[in-house]
Amino acid sequence: MSAALTTLRTALERAAAVRPKVGGFPYLAEVLRQAGVSRCRMAVPSNAMLYLTASGPVVVQEEPLCTGPVEAPAFDRAALITALRADQAGETEFPEFVRGCWQAGVLWYDVDLHGRTCTYYGAEGDSYTENYAAVSV
Repeated sequence: MSAALTTLRTALERAAAVRPKVGGFPYLAEVLRQAGVSRCRMAVPSNAMLYLTASGPVVVQEEPLCTGPVEAPAFDRAALITALRADQAGETEFPEFVRGCWQAGVLWYDVDLHGRTCTYYGAEGDSYTENYAAVSV
């Protein structure tokens, strides 16, 4: 196994151990940042996450949300914020959050682990950015 894969797997396991159920994303992000991950990019319809690590890029492919031609939902900022708040409150698991992003018209999102921002993008150039809190792990 490559150094990038080993580092990412170790970081994800550590994050799972320290991350609280409510408000846990900043802890996940901080563990990844400490492990040398600079960005995470999610292609929502394909449910594929790209981690840019100091040791090289790693892709994690989950079950796609759709296959074949489908219409992209319109970007709905309010629905996205609802999905975000439910996830932040510990009311959803990650797969539900990703489906909520898709239903809100998010085609991809980008997490800047150094800038502590998450930016969500729709098909027509719409976007929404949130900052997340710095935490100590």
